[in-house]
Amino acid sequence: MASIRCCLAAASPPPPVTARLRIRLTVVSNRARAPGGARGGVGPPRPGRPGAGAPAAAAPAAPPYASYWYPDSLPSGTPGTGITWRSLKAWSAATDADLAFNASTVPLAARFTPTPANTTARSGQARIQSLVSFGPTSSNPSQGAATADYYALTHWAYLDELVFWGGSAGEGLILAPNAPIVDAAHRHGVPVLGNVFLPPVAYGGQLQWTRDLVQKDSTGHYPLAARLVAVAAAYGFDGWFINAETSGGNTALATDMRGFMNELKTLGTAQGQRVTWYDAMTVSGSVSWQGALNNQNKTFFQAADSMFVDFRWSQSSLASSATTARQLGRSPYELWAGVDVEAGGTGASVNWDAIVPTAKAHVTSLGLYRPEWTRNHLPASRTPGDFHAADDLFWTGSSLDPSKPSTSASWRAPAVSVADRSTVASLPFATVFNTGHGLKWYEDGEVTSDKAWNHLGLQDRLPSRRWVVRTNGQRPAVTFDFADAWRGGSSLLVDGALDAPTTLDLYATRLPLTADTVVELTYRTDAGAAAVELAVATAEPSAAGGAPPYTYFPLTSSGDGWETATVPLTGLTGTVHALGVRLTASSGPVRWRLGGLAVRDAALTPVAPTDLRVTGADGGNLRFAWQGAPGEVRHYELYRTLPDGTRRFLGGTCQRAFYVGGLTAEQGESSGGFEVRAVGELFTVSTAATTTHTW
Repeated sequence: MASIRCCLAAASPPPPVTARLRIRLTVVSNRARAPGGARGGVGPPRPGRPGAGAPAAAAPAAPPYASYWYPDSLPSGTPGTGITWRSLKAWSAATDADLAFNASTVPLAARFTPTPANTTARSGQARIQSLVSFGPTSSNPSQGAATADYYALTHWAYLDELVFWGGSAGEGLILAPNAPIVDAAHRHGVPVLGNVFLPPVAYGGQLQWTRDLVQKDSTGHYPLAARLVAVAAAYGFDGWFINAETSGGNTALATDMRGFMNELKTLGTAQGQRVTWYDAMTVSGSVSWQGALNNQNKTFFQAADSMFVDFRWSQSSLASSATTARQLGRSPYELWAGVDVEAGGTGASVNWDAIVPTAKAHVTSLGLYRPEWTRNHLPASRTPGDFHAADDLFWTGSSLDPSKPSTSASWRAPAVSVADRSTVASLPFATVFNTGHGLKWYEDGEVTSDKAWNHLGLQDRLPSRRWVVRTNGQRPAVTFDFADAWRGGSSLLVDGALDAPTTLDLYATRLPLTADTVVELTYRTDAGAAAVELAVATAEPSAAGGAPPYTYFPLTSSGDGWETATVPLTGLTGTVHALGVRLTASSGPVRWRLGGLAVRDAALTPVAPTDLRVTGADGGNLRFAWQGAPGEVRHYELYRTLPDGTRRFLGGTCQRAFYVGGLTAEQGESSGGFEVRAVGELFTVSTAATTTHTW
């Protein structure tokens, strides 16, 4: 830490939080990897992109990892164990052997802003960017891992941009996001940026890498700007976060950096990509963190879509930054005021009124550095439930109800200031409340794998307002629960006295109604007894913080195990604006879980994929690929078929390639059977494509 402070001495004295950032950024990928620390997801490119086909038969059987590069020249010496040094300049989609595992397939969904859940949250003002390290730079698997211990971000409704944070001098500086993270973010309408990190000299940074990044060709263009845009297009993510912190530069280098940024933005904009600049390099080429938008960095801001303002900001520097942005013809909300929560989380000391005052317009947007604190600060024995409890507290606040936020707490949760958004705007829509990790895998209420897992690409569109409970009695606990599920790894659990009728808001929607529209709910009562009603609103609340004008449809319940009720929305016309449930207990306390919710006009079953094959094998480590099913497919699920006729779930992915390691032959088995099925938006499942592999 002392050497970092020395590194920053040329600027105004940094607060300890800034020193901590430099250390964390540089060493994040070099930490000892705790069990489950390497995570990710699988992903081939979208149809029509370079490399969209399945891997060639000669592809190796090694596990695929998230990609990372140096701009051009590589370090001297030999990379460490598990590290591969690569040059971005030498990259091409055609020669990227893992592209089919690493490219997102879920398009960026459009979002809308419903009437805010409370009177303090605002739309059209401050937005939130999150800088998150989901795993190490090297050896970060492309397709999830066999552990439930993962930062399974679910509060996407408050985010406007996610940065895939990481990089180190010893491994690589340019990181492409894992496909599952991009798929989950896109399903919720959130763009994801890759990270370009040029580290401080004190932590291995070499000025040559900055020069490599901004090199020009014989025509005066910046080839690595074009290469970054090509990577994002092939991998299916949304642009880049540029963080130039290597000192020793001069005005000429700064001029080249501005030219590089201008070209990156121009080329990226044509592909629908974004660029964020980090407040580090100045117009002189030196590194001097300003904590403001000013004459030292405004030309870089003008060459980008937004800028992350370093943590040394003050109330006056943010106010002047907002003024400068307006003078440049830009929105002040294109400035992310950095807030470091890596070490302190909800205990961080923040001058919230300098960013998101409650009595006047917001000043700038908010940049959250390392909110995965919600997982990392918990003991090693943490469970998925422990993580989500901490994460709800971080995003919703101590009230745990965004319709009644705590405005006096020292931690001003995002739900207090920022209006949530939703992507639930077309039919069919369905959810099984899958958070993207679990202790087991369930199908139709039965366990088909008893292995813990994570894969964010399998995450559903989840309720954005967690949790709005309307009752005149005791408030029940509402959580994602991992002890049982209808499908996937989790269900929604309501647990409490229910001493008065209790309505739980689930989704803000814009779903068109027809004469054929029905809602399906799959639920189970574990303790007590309660009448269940579907709540449907076809209009917005009359004011911010108000209750949706629900119409209630009673469900007939047998009270025995999981059951599915199908409810025609008879008498309703127009558009569904909100969905919820109302529970009225006849005996309590009540434990009631919701396993699935679907809104549809017709029940659709996807077409089966074809040509399932093993494309690489090394003992029990296998790479699979298949031809995707035509039409709408949510994801694919791969199974092993056992000699006794049962099926064992191996994993799911939104892509058309999958890696499985550590398989062994069953007793007396000479070859293993495998099948893959397409899963539709309603979680209906196709017939299977099959193959065998000789052990």
